[in-house]
Amino acid sequence: MFMQTSEPTLTVKVARRSEETERVISLELVTLTGEPLPSFEAGAHVEVNVRAGVNRHYSLCNDPRNHDRYVLGVLRETASRGGSETIHEEFDVGTTFSISPPRNNFGLDESAGHSILFGGGIGITPLIAMAWHLHAQGASFEMHYCARDQVSAAFYDQLKQTPFAAHVTGHFDEGNPSKFCNFSAVLDARAPDRHVYVCGPAGFMEAVVNTAKGQGWAGDNIHVEHFGAQIDTSGTGFTVHTKKTRLSLQVPPDKTIAEVLIAAGVNVPMSCEQGVCGTCLTKVLEGAPDHRDLFLTDAEKTNNDQMTVCCSRSHSRELVLDI
Repeated sequence: MFMQTSEPTLTVKVARRSEETERVISLELVTLTGEPLPSFEAGAHVEVNVRAGVNRHYSLCNDPRNHDRYVLGVLRETASRGGSETIHEEFDVGTTFSISPPRNNFGLDESAGHSILFGGGIGITPLIAMAWHLHAQGASFEMHYCARDQVSAAFYDQLKQTPFAAHVTGHFDEGNPSKFCNFSAVLDARAPDRHVYVCGPAGFMEAVVNTAKGQGWAGDNIHVEHFGAQIDTSGTGFTVHTKKTRLSLQVPPDKTIAEVLIAAGVNVPMSCEQGVCGTCLTKVLEGAPDHRDLFLTDAEKTNNDQMTVCCSRSHSRELVLDI
């Protein structure tokens, strides 16, 4: 889908491209005029318009104090849907394209007495910006970078050259699970002012979160960032009523709410189409949504007053949406 939003976009160009690993490149983006880019917070991402109809989210992984450039790390996905493949093949020095202004769904808790950063593979990218910010603030933190081996750990060598290198620990199992990071040991010293941040593959994040919860960490002190997900959108059919556009539409088992709405001519802001970014978040006036996204918190899902129409469905036979 096209980026259907009134939010202004930024036109940038690639000033530098580096091959970080066999499957990861970094892109340094600047404005066409040399003017400063909008400031961003640690943990923020931008939405990249890869080509017409294809938009993807990438974390900003440079020091937030840098206003002259944004740096992205892009993993070439083995099952690319056209985003990372195109970037790896076609985005080179001088390539121009549009991005959204920085957005942040993975912000740091500035009141934390100590922050623990867990990065799995390419999930290290938002945590790099966090580490720079925490270092600049003189805050207490530690970073744990988990990957199969050091060769495939993008940005690890650069991290070990930073002023905060002593806070960075690499965990490379090389196929031997006994050499992997001991989450229990790292998370053993919980305290009300300690926060944990995790980004990486779904299984990796689940392991960290489950370990933290099992050791008594409060849910509000555990922060996760999702880039993509394999979400089940199948189910029984139901009816969606739209208040503003006054439509009653049948959503069959093999279609999403968004697909049905768009086919009927309703303008639905869309981006990730995986329940991750929240772009398609829609207010629910009546009915019981079947939340299948990774964007809303558990508390927000319990309220049942909003839903992501790109992937979530309905427990009730009918839904009334404010759209």
